[in-house]
Amino acid sequence: MGAAQTRTENKYQDLAEKTGFSQEQIKNLHKRFQYLSGDEETISRDDLRKIPALANNPIRKQIIEAFFDKRNQHQDEVGSFQEIGFEQFLMVMSHFRPPTLKTTDEEREAMRREKLRFLFNMHDTDSDGTITLEEYRKVVEELLSKSGSIGQEAAKAIADAAMLEVASTNVPHMGPDDFYEGITFEHFEQILKGLEMESRMHIRFLDVDAPTMHCGKSKS
Repeated sequence: MGAAQTRTENKYQDLAEKTGFSQEQIKNLHKRFQYLSGDEETISRDDLRKIPALANNPIRKQIIEAFFDKRNQHQDEVGSFQEIGFEQFLMVMSHFRPPTLKTTDEEREAMRREKLRFLFNMHDTDSDGTITLEEYRKVVEELLSKSGSIGQEAAKAIADAAMLEVASTNVPHMGPDDFYEGITFEHFEQILKGLEMESRMHIRFLDVDAPTMHCGKSKS
């Protein structure tokens, strides 16, 4: 039993070095992973779809897909997994890790860029390195039309106008008949320059204990 515990601690230490989480944070995330997977070694999209707090999220599909996107594993590989294990789950969660008091300015900037890349990947659904009008339009339509306050056609018009403004900002000399291929990551960085990311990028639906997740209600 002592040998098994040592192996687990060594594994947690290895994961801590890869992700920046503390061993205690990794233990807590492992408990959540086990709850989501039903104590299986992997989780599927269906496991994440069962989370009550995600049910009414307008970008629920994009959030779930982000967990299975190979680009979010801190590697250059593209494509999707059918299921992911705990280490892969943890690598995705590391994108949401806030900086600490010990985080240097250089590390903080690298973390911000990682978060932006993660958001960019959520919009760039075909992994071609650009967010096209069609991709951007789908996200805006989902965000606006599902709020119940605006129709799909109006949401489409807002998305088209927003993309046209982005195009005029990033390609100021573009002619009226020129085709705007889409937002590159560099454009995306410029658009969100100055946006505070630390409090905006978090996954609150995982920041609860298993019983709370099971019933979908807050503890009294």
